[in-house]
Amino acid sequence: MNICVIGAGYVGLITSLGFAKHGNKVICVEKDIEKVEKLNKGIPTIFEENLEELLNECLISNHIFFTKDIHHAVKSSDVIFIAVGTPEMDNWDVNISQVTEVVNQISYYLNEYKVIVNKSTVPVGTQKYVEKLLLENGISRDKFDIISNPEFLREGKAVHDFLNGDRIVVGYDSEKSKEIMEKLYEPFNIKLVFTQPEAAELIKYASNAFLATKISFINEIANLCNKVGADVETVAYAMGLDKRISPEFMKAGIGFGGSCFPKDTKALVRIGEKNGCDFKIVRSAIEVNEEQRLVPVRILLEKFKELKGKAMTILGLTFKSGTNDIRESPSLFIIKELLRHGAIIKAYDSKASNEIKSIFPDITYCNNIIDSLVDSHCVIICTDWEEFSALDLSVLEEKMKSPIVIDGRNVLSLEEVKKYNLEYYSIGRGNYIN
Repeated sequence: MNICVIGAGYVGLITSLGFAKHGNKVICVEKDIEKVEKLNKGIPTIFEENLEELLNECLISNHIFFTKDIHHAVKSSDVIFIAVGTPEMDNWDVNISQVTEVVNQISYYLNEYKVIVNKSTVPVGTQKYVEKLLLENGISRDKFDIISNPEFLREGKAVHDFLNGDRIVVGYDSEKSKEIMEKLYEPFNIKLVFTQPEAAELIKYASNAFLATKISFINEIANLCNKVGADVETVAYAMGLDKRISPEFMKAGIGFGGSCFPKDTKALVRIGEKNGCDFKIVRSAIEVNEEQRLVPVRILLEKFKELKGKAMTILGLTFKSGTNDIRESPSLFIIKELLRHGAIIKAYDSKASNEIKSIFPDITYCNNIIDSLVDSHCVIICTDWEEFSALDLSVLEEKMKSPIVIDGRNVLSLEEVKKYNLEYYSIGRGNYIN
C-alpha cells in the first residue's frame, strides 16, 4: 500500500519503518528539515535497538522517503497515519493541538477517499472530534474514514514490538476501513482486535495505567522489604510465578518515567474526572511514583543532614536503558532536588540526549564513569545500563571521597558489593555498611 505517516518522532519513525519493512511504499512527513535530511541519509534521530539497520535497509529498498512536503504525501497515499506529539498540560489534560493542525493540513489536500489513522495517544472521543473537524472543513463524508490505532511500544525495544507485538488494536466505524486495516496488518501475523473507536482510545490509557500501578505497587513492597529485612526480588519472583500476576513490570526501583506512563496515568485521571469517575488507584500510583523517585535524596538527607557543597555522582540520565529519552526520567527530579539543597552534581550517561544540558546547564557532564566518581561523596545509579552493573567496585573505593552507593535500579550484585568497603543502599534488597 501507499502510506503517509505524519510525524517522524518516536512513534512516527518506528511506524514508518515497520510498514516499509513489509514492502509498503511509505512517505514520512516531518516539518523539521534537519531531521528529514538526517533520516534520508540513514542517520537515526533517536537511539533504538536495531533502528539504524532497519532505516538503511528501507532506504536501500526505496520503500521509505522522508520529506517536508505534506501535499504530495497526502495526495499519493491510501492510508494516512497521524503520529504527532500530544503533550501533557498543567491540568493533566492532553494537548491535541498538533493533531488539530495536521487534520487541518490534510483537509487542504484530500482529493479522494483515504483512511486517516490516529496513531498518537489521544483522549477518548478524539476519533469523533477528527471526523467533525474534517466535515467542518468542507470534506465530504465519503472521502474519508477515521481509525483509532494506538501504539504499544516499549522504548528500547520499539522496533521489535512493532514487528512482533502482542496485539494490534483498531477502532473503526465502517467495514470499508476495517478491511483496509486488516489487509495492511495481515503480513505482521499479530492478533488484531477490532472494536469501536472509543474502546481503542481507552485501551491505550488503561494498559499503561495498569502497568504503572504494578510498578508503584512493587516499589511500595520494596520500601517495606527494607524495613523488615526481606528481599524484594525474591518476593517479586514468587509473586510472578502466579500466572494471574506474571513477573512483568515487577522490578523495584526509583520509579517510572518516559513519555508514556507519567503522561498517560494523569490523562486517564483527567478523562475520568470529565466523565464523573474518580480513579483513586491510578491517583495513588502517580503519588507513589512521585515519592519513589526522591528516595535517594531522603537517604542522603538522613545520612548527611546537610548536602550543601557535597559532590554527588549521577550515573544514568535516561529514564531506562536502551533509549536516549530523558523525558520524566527520575534522574531529573533527583538532580533538581539535590541542587535545591546545594549539592554539586557530576553526571554520566553515554546515550542521554543533549536536551538535558539545556535543563541543567550548570552541572558537570563527564565523558566516562571514572571521571564522574572522582572526589564524590555518593554515587546514585539512576538507569539500568549494563555498564553500570559491570562496574569495577574497587574504583569506587579508590576514586570517591566517601564510597557511598545508592543503587536506584538494583543493578549491582549483592555478593560483589559485600566484598568491598562500601556503604550500599538498595531499593528493597537491604542496605549494607562494610
